[in-house]
Amino acid sequence: MRVRSDELTRDDGLWAGLTLDVRDERPRPGLCVFIGAGRRLLLAQESRPVLLAVVDEDLMGVDFRRTDAYRSCVPPLRADTARALAGDPERWAHRFARHLAEAPDGPLHAGRWLLTSGTRLLRWRPAGCPHGEYWSSMLVEGHPDGLVDWYTHSGSWEVLPLRPMPDADDGRVKAYRKQAREGTLPPVLLWWVSGLDCHLILDGHARLAAAIAESVEPPLLELHRTLPHDRLAAGTASAVSLYAHELARFARLRAVHGPTVPDGTAVAGPRLARRLADLRVDEQPTWAWPLPDALRDAAEWPGP
Repeated sequence: MRVRSDELTRDDGLWAGLTLDVRDERPRPGLCVFIGAGRRLLLAQESRPVLLAVVDEDLMGVDFRRTDAYRSCVPPLRADTARALAGDPERWAHRFARHLAEAPDGPLHAGRWLLTSGTRLLRWRPAGCPHGEYWSSMLVEGHPDGLVDWYTHSGSWEVLPLRPMPDADDGRVKAYRKQAREGTLPPVLLWWVSGLDCHLILDGHARLAAAIAESVEPPLLELHRTLPHDRLAAGTASAVSLYAHELARFARLRAVHGPTVPDGTAVAGPRLARRLADLRVDEQPTWAWPLPDALRDAAEWPGP
């Protein structure tokens, strides 16, 4: 696998994340989503079933069962590394991008991806809600069985741990709680999976537990697919064409009504900038592969 990373900046020039251009000749990634008949969805890691899920008939949620087979695709993070990076999301993003590129059991496959700290989860917190309370409410509960509730949490994209969350007095959590208080806690790595309409924790279960225990904002990095090169180029060309068409329309009006009519750049320019910015971060559905027979019967599926 070859991964080229480029910086993603906001309109104000501040860092927003990384774009990952992945070249991969494998037929599918090590951490892979499969879909099958009967609204079934399976997450497998190197052929090990990790999460078995069935979408409800009324499309109000997803029943799931975890297998405890998930292994993080990121190596254990050392305390001295956390201190050296000092909570800098840009430096952590580059580190996680390197780990994801090197991991044979991670989710990356050929295409374009985003690794960004601007996760949508931060947009939904009610005003005045303590950090610990909010993030506890965003966690999908239940082990080994549970429910991703699309009715109660419609559009809020919950966080689904791939293994049970550790307690606040767990040894790893205690170590991370100190880093949370110091502001050096490494980010929690999330992966948005469209078929579940929620975020999976790829790495950082103990770090998220520590942030909740200390009621601080957990640093986050979110991974998701974005537009491939051909669709990005087509969308950019369409946006530029619309911009040119709008300027031509204003030019015709100026020819009839005189220079009191603006040239249109004040209207069309910001609109073009927004369209181009949206294309850079556009979210694409998670790829899924047909469910092989060998995995279909590998474990008991959730639900009645």
